[in-house]
Amino acid sequence: MSLKPKNVDFNETWSALRETVKGVLTLSSVPRSVWNDRFSDVYSLCVAHPEPLADRLYLETKAFLDAHVRSLLEQVRANGENNLLRAYYQAWSQYSLGCLYLHKLYLYLNQQHIRKQKLSEAEIIYGNLSAALQEQMEVGELGLEIWKKNMIQPLKDSLVSLLLEGIHQDRLGEGNPNSTDIIRGVIQSFVSVEEFKMKGNLCLYEEIFETPFLAASGEYYKLEASRLLQTCDVSLYMERVTLQLKEETLRSQKFLHCSSFPKVRAKCEHHMVEEHLPFLHSECKAMVQQERRRDLSLMYPLLRSVQGGVAVLIKEVLEHIKQQGLEAITGLRGDNIHTQFVENMLAVHKKYKELITDVFAGDQSFMGALDKACSYVINYKSNPKIMCRSPELLAKYCDSLLRKSAKGMSDTEIDDRLAQSITIFKYIDDKDVFQKFYSRMLAKRLIHQQSQSMDAEEAMINRLKQACGYEFTNKLHRMFTDISVSSDFTNKFNDFLKSTYGCDLGFNFSMYVLQAGAWPLTQTTITSFSVPKELEKAVQKFETFYHKGFSGRKLTWLHHLSQGELKLGYLKKPYQVTMQTFQMAILLQFQEVDSLTCREVQECLQLFDEPFNKHVMGLIESKLLMTDNQALGPDTVLRLNKEYTNKRTKFRITTIAHKESPQEIEQTISAVDEDRKLYLQAAIVRIMKSRKVLKHNCLIQEVLRQSKASFAPTINLIKKCIEALIDKQYIERTPHSPDEYSYVA
Repeated sequence: MSLKPKNVDFNETWSALRETVKGVLTLSSVPRSVWNDRFSDVYSLCVAHPEPLADRLYLETKAFLDAHVRSLLEQVRANGENNLLRAYYQAWSQYSLGCLYLHKLYLYLNQQHIRKQKLSEAEIIYGNLSAALQEQMEVGELGLEIWKKNMIQPLKDSLVSLLLEGIHQDRLGEGNPNSTDIIRGVIQSFVSVEEFKMKGNLCLYEEIFETPFLAASGEYYKLEASRLLQTCDVSLYMERVTLQLKEETLRSQKFLHCSSFPKVRAKCEHHMVEEHLPFLHSECKAMVQQERRRDLSLMYPLLRSVQGGVAVLIKEVLEHIKQQGLEAITGLRGDNIHTQFVENMLAVHKKYKELITDVFAGDQSFMGALDKACSYVINYKSNPKIMCRSPELLAKYCDSLLRKSAKGMSDTEIDDRLAQSITIFKYIDDKDVFQKFYSRMLAKRLIHQQSQSMDAEEAMINRLKQACGYEFTNKLHRMFTDISVSSDFTNKFNDFLKSTYGCDLGFNFSMYVLQAGAWPLTQTTITSFSVPKELEKAVQKFETFYHKGFSGRKLTWLHHLSQGELKLGYLKKPYQVTMQTFQMAILLQFQEVDSLTCREVQECLQLFDEPFNKHVMGLIESKLLMTDNQALGPDTVLRLNKEYTNKRTKFRITTIAHKESPQEIEQTISAVDEDRKLYLQAAIVRIMKSRKVLKHNCLIQEVLRQSKASFAPTINLIKKCIEALIDKQYIERTPHSPDEYSYVA
């Protein structure tokens, strides 16, 4: 065909084109040759000479579509009310597909004539003018717009009424399966006729169908909820509501546009859940206390769907875990209270963590409730004036696992239990108290070589470092460093003896040189002790060696933490006995005599009554020494037991237990109190140095924020520290305000 403009007889061309348009709309057979000719006719009319006939073609096509749809309306109405949906759906199915083909037939008109006149997308979306009033529509869009005007608008009331009735019958289980496609198709037609619009393309659907549908659905849900509440208990009610929600979701997917899905669900939840929240909330407590998992798994999604609905359930779970936790740790008895405490608390945590994961889908709100409950239980004080024992008990639990006495457990099991103990540690408020007890117990394990595994020790410290940072475990790392360095000291000392004196001591002598700042071993009063002559030279030579390499340092011998191995040669067979240094010194007094009074031994060793009596009783209980009196006094005679026998030739006297005495626990707590005061004073000075001037309440809040990682100080303690710093002239009250402080530079 020729593409040049030419004279065209519009009436003749339109007459032929109209027949093809009618065939396309009615889905009649249109031969390819006819289609091609009509396609050319559209082009010819659009570029006709001397004047294009595109506008006239558009108007004639519009008039034809208008008449065609009106005739279809009459045909649909002729089918009667009962068959209205089916007739409408059939007419729509044919017409909508015909419009699609017609749109392609008018491709040139659409692209070259209509689209060039169209408003831009931005003008349509953000402009104030209606696109429909300002421009011609493309032919396919025009066909849909005419269908909306001439078919949907006249029939909308009847169609919607029938659609609502059909969906209601489906809810009741009385719907006709054959009508599903018809109902969905009719509803979809309300969307499809405006899909071409860039703005408000769901307005028709929402206005004529969705709004009345949601209103009708709301009434149904309201009546259904009322009926169920009269005939069902809470368990059955929740089952039915859950089932109803599932069915409505499937029904929405079956019939409605996707934009309606959340609206339908929200309507159902409002009438069947939100309007009956007091009833559902009243059942939560019993469900949680009885741990009715199935009921809770039904209750949770229902309450979660309503704003604020799940808060009551979270509160009940929190209170229940608190109650169960307190029951698990209250009234513990025996020597292994620390083990019972930690393992009972871990069992509670594990149980309710699994419950939250299984029943509440791991909801973080419930996990937060678990954390709050565990924190409350672990830091619970029956007496507010007494420090919580949880840090001490956890430290003892870790100590029992890390000691060589942890029998019957593999390394893997010990490591798993230590890893689990971090769960308890994270909930402890007074982490500084745990640190103090843990460091003292670690010191004893390292010094007495009682650690089960150095790898396990380091792994535990690394876990603590991950939980609280390097500063928390700094001293613990330094303790390990001292132990490793001390072994080098022993080797260097032996080399020093050989090079300086040309001989060794005649016995094995090793020592730990420990930094006073890193080890929690300092005592207010060092136990007086006169070293036996057998050890005196070794001590003097080591001090000479040490001061030669490190001038200006002071060595303090902690004999109460030392031990030695003594060989007994006065019995029928030789024995090697490991004992505490004081005990060894007492036995060495019997090198040349078989009996001595307590006064003689005590004066020779310069030991106080308390440590002397304790260590002598250890030797008497082990039957290495004998006495006629049960109560020790200055004149009590101590005798060597020359008839002593033991199945083992190498053993340890364990009378001196490495457990912390009540006095040592009290000392630890006192040390914590002093450390807290210094910590708080340092924090206050840091804050005031950076702020210069600060209100009292702001200072309190900032101190609380900075210290919460280690402990939770009382307001009174912070106030005392502020007063102490004022006395020390680090800070002062500002002249113009009594509740404001300034930093004294």
